[in-house]
Amino acid sequence: MTGKLIGLLLFTLLVQVVPAQGAMVPKRSVLSNGLVLLTSEQRSLPIVSIEMLIDAGARHESAEHAGLAHLTSNLLTDGTAKHSALQISETLDFIGASLDTGCGDDLATISMTILKKDLAVGLQLLGEILTGASFPVAEIGRQKQAIIASIRAKEEDPGSVASEAFAAALFPGSAYGRPVEGTEASVKRLDRQRVQEFFQRYYRPNRTIVSVVGDVSEPEISAALNQVLRNWTKGEASKPPTVPAQNDIARTLRINKDLTQANIILGHGGVPRGHPDYYAIQVMNYILGGGGFSSRAMESIRNERGLAYSVYSYFGAEKSYGTFQFVMQTKNESAAEAMGLAREEIRRMRDELVSEVELSDAKDYLIGSFPLRFDTNRKVAGFLGQVEFYDLGLDYADRYGEFIRKVSRADVQRVAREHLIPEKLLAIIVGNQQKISVQ
Repeated sequence: MTGKLIGLLLFTLLVQVVPAQGAMVPKRSVLSNGLVLLTSEQRSLPIVSIEMLIDAGARHESAEHAGLAHLTSNLLTDGTAKHSALQISETLDFIGASLDTGCGDDLATISMTILKKDLAVGLQLLGEILTGASFPVAEIGRQKQAIIASIRAKEEDPGSVASEAFAAALFPGSAYGRPVEGTEASVKRLDRQRVQEFFQRYYRPNRTIVSVVGDVSEPEISAALNQVLRNWTKGEASKPPTVPAQNDIARTLRINKDLTQANIILGHGGVPRGHPDYYAIQVMNYILGGGGFSSRAMESIRNERGLAYSVYSYFGAEKSYGTFQFVMQTKNESAAEAMGLAREEIRRMRDELVSEVELSDAKDYLIGSFPLRFDTNRKVAGFLGQVEFYDLGLDYADRYGEFIRKVSRADVQRVAREHLIPEKLLAIIVGNQQKISVQ
């Protein structure tokens, strides 16, 4: 191995396994261009992690041009006014830095982890991307081909098919009901002009949260960002995500696939992240199906009946909406029985108080596992960005345990009765429909 390769491997291992040290409460400031900056100084290693959350998600695109936000985010590192995609890649390789982009329904993301000694180089590159991404035609074509290939691959994955069908049925006509990648037809319609227009409109500093964690102080990173982003000007202000219209009529949707196992989702709408019942719901769901081998769903459907290898439930809570899903895979022939047991567990959660042991185990796990969300600088950066986006308060990490500890057995039953609604369950069944007897 060369010395450079050995150094890169050691750097990667350090980023993965070394816990972030120091206080979790960050310093918050707003730069002159409107960018919100969160800084957590961690001096134990000469590494800096940067996480950017930009209000440039798929909710801002039309159905006709679905996938535009995703394509734009994929292209950010594929060329600037000064450097080609190859030059950007070579620079990152040379300094052993990581630079990743992504996109969801609400936000686009840019993540960088870099050695402190190369921070100036990394920030200069970020500045180039945010103020001068060039979107070369050849790279657009290449990315579109890759996205279409990914869409086709997902069409062969029964879990993805079920998940997308569930979202489309629950949120019809909404961006939240469409896949972020778009469809093959919509992606083919995308061109450089639309990408540039989307980038110019939505990639703006006053729509951006930046979390910086590592071997750097708030004054130091603030001055550096002001310098490299001096040409990044404000755009239109962010608006809170709208609450999507929800179809809450119970029904069963079948999708035929020649499979030996059926992929099943039972679910309905949930609550947004800021809902006051959020923490009691997390405790309740851990007991129902979110606790892995400790959950009632796993015990009843897998351990006692042997009907499913994988079974779990979860409440997804976004900025403006939420979902509840009970997910399982079982043999086609046992789909009806497994779905019946799932409904029984949902009703039991509503009708009976959970035991003291179940409550205690759930709370112990949720509180005990919470620090794993920020056991590296990169996780801390991501965590702080989410705290800001969801308006949880800068001291949220210190208060989380209190929120969970005060949940009672009565709270669990109350939120189960209010937020588990058997008569509104939407059922998605992907499998060999000739062998599935569900009505």
